Amino acid sequence: MPSSADLEELFALCSDERLWAHRPSSRHQSPEQTKTMMDAWCNSWDECGLGTWVIRAREGEKLIGYGGCSLIGGSYWNLGYRFAVASQGQGFATEIARAAVERAREKLPAVPVAASILEHNPASSAVAQKLGFTLAYRGLDEGNPDPKAIRLIYADRALSFEQIAQIAAPSH
Repeated sequence: MPSSADLEELFALCSDERLWAHRPSSRHQSPEQTKTMMDAWCNSWDECGLGTWVIRAREGEKLIGYGGCSLIGGSYWNLGYRFAVASQGQGFATEIARAAVERAREKLPAVPVAASILEHNPASSAVAQKLGFTLAYRGLDEGNPDPKAIRLIYADRALSFEQIAQIAAPSH
């Protein structure tokens, strides 16, 4: 679970333009934006006992990323993660995603787990596929400054039309 002590490192991660090539408009511009994100993570932990973890290097205390599952509207678990450039390509995303999905299934097994990914981010799609998720939706990414951006939604099971609409909504 994140703490206020993580804010500075998380802001550094979330404001690194190299991590937002797939959606530059989502790059954090202020620590307040990062704090809002952290507050949402903490709310998920408080409400259902699961949320996003802050991930630190095994050999030290340096923050290398974050990831986990957060319950959205009681309708679905949102799987997400982000790692520092130096930590990408080492299997951390798959490792944290597997752990998060396992915990989500323990907490609320009837609730689907979904990952919302931009099509031009094949590394994230590969993680979802490694988890055994299937493509549940492909369509324009409403609200994206790039009008040609395509949103993919992968899930661990079939999703209802309402769940797909909620996941694909511009606020996510």
